[in-house]
Amino acid sequence: MFGLGLPELLIIMVIIFVIFGAGKLPQVGEALGKGLNKFRGAMDEKPEKKEDETTAGEIKADEPKK
Repeated sequence: MFGLGLPELLIIMVIIFVIFGAGKLPQVGEALGKGLNKFRGAMDEKPEKKEDETTAGEIKADEPKK
């Protein structure tokens, strides 16, 4: 995992604990989890949907303005 061993991970966890404190850690974890879920959802979107949005934007841009 990115070349990090157990000692490095423990040091990182201690630094995070000192920065955010015990009260904020659940909120930080929740925000991180939500962000990962959104990222995974965006990666799982079908490419067809993105292409449709792109072509629709291009068609509107090509129309002459009155």
